[in-house]
Amino acid sequence: MADLRSDFLGIKSPNPFWLASAPPTDKEYNVRRAFEAGWGGVVWKTLGLDPHIVNVNGPRYGAIWGADRRLLGLNNIELITDRPLEVNLREIRAVKRDWPDRAMVVSLMVPCDEESWRGILPLVEETGADGVELNFGCPHGMSERGMGSAVGQVPEYIEMVARWCKAHTRMPVIVKLTPNITDIRFPARAAKAGGADAVSLINTVSSITSVNLDTFSPEPSIDGKGSHGGYCGPAVKPIALNMVAEIARDAETRGLPISGIGGITTWRDAAEFIALGCGTVQVCTAAMTYGFKVVQEMAAGLAQWMDDAGHADLAAFRGRAVPNVTDWQYLNLNYVAKAKIDQDLCIKCGRCFAACEDTSHQAIAMKEGRVFEVKDEECVACNLCVNVCPVEGCISMEAMAPGTTDPRTGREVSPGYANWTTHPNNPMARAAE
Repeated sequence: MADLRSDFLGIKSPNPFWLASAPPTDKEYNVRRAFEAGWGGVVWKTLGLDPHIVNVNGPRYGAIWGADRRLLGLNNIELITDRPLEVNLREIRAVKRDWPDRAMVVSLMVPCDEESWRGILPLVEETGADGVELNFGCPHGMSERGMGSAVGQVPEYIEMVARWCKAHTRMPVIVKLTPNITDIRFPARAAKAGGADAVSLINTVSSITSVNLDTFSPEPSIDGKGSHGGYCGPAVKPIALNMVAEIARDAETRGLPISGIGGITTWRDAAEFIALGCGTVQVCTAAMTYGFKVVQEMAAGLAQWMDDAGHADLAAFRGRAVPNVTDWQYLNLNYVAKAKIDQDLCIKCGRCFAACEDTSHQAIAMKEGRVFEVKDEECVACNLCVNVCPVEGCISMEAMAPGTTDPRTGREVSPGYANWTTHPNNPMARAAE
């Protein structure tokens, strides 16, 4: 079997699957159940110094569902832990004592002054925890108090606090980044400049999931009022993958360890994050949807795929996708593909035809007997038909061989690598000539 063991910043765990800082890691009972189910580590729900944290006692979550009622996204308005600091610290110590082989990282959020960080870090260190995660991502409630994403959106603050923490603790320091920012590279660079050992991302996306059209209140509604919250779950995975990739390939942060977060629900999701350079993956919504034992399917699936692909351990494929992430201007413009429909799999629903005819390039013909065929002379390989087809594998994109003629343009498909920086239609390229 493939070796799933993880060594992230010297923090060892039997697998890379960690529970993210969230309601599932709020207390000893939950975390023990998680470790019993097989999770490799946890990030304990965010601790703070304010003894007056009060969470709402009404609905805390809003949701987005697919047509089959599958949960696609959760919006939450829950704050950091409202349990006493000393209780959390006592429970962290007890769990780490009994589960020494599991990763125990503690999430922290305190006011943006050095004394507050200097005060809480030794308390966490005394528990035997393996590391701390600085919560610079929470977009609601705490950000209005000058913490969470209010810090994470200012690179100078990130660098400053990271430097304080590195000065006042022996533990590895992970900076959790907010996605509610224009360019994720700047806060990541600031974390590295401040001496942070790693970054984790993404935290939740600021959002309102829906509005109740009877009460005209955003959901979740508390006594007729609603607030923006943090959005997570499968729907945010594409945002997370892109931001992870930007940090992994940035010249200034390349090599900075990353813990990936954002919509990880299956082993395949985890493999994709690791392929983009993540050392561990953190999960929340999947555990809240399916329970803690979902990790067993994730771990078994990842191990099976690694065995089949010949990857002996996580390092064998970690970061393998990073060199293949590039800017649009460097894409090969000589590459040509065409859609192909497998008539044996086609159920004649016509969705590909409707989508292409109405909104794309009129490249699919409907013939007698509702037989759908691609018109190569019109197909631009946009992939829309593949994405709307309800039958997996029915429509595929097939690359044309170099030397053949593209029936749409009449040009020969070239094996050469042309991109926009040298393309004759690029005004900048013409000007250089």
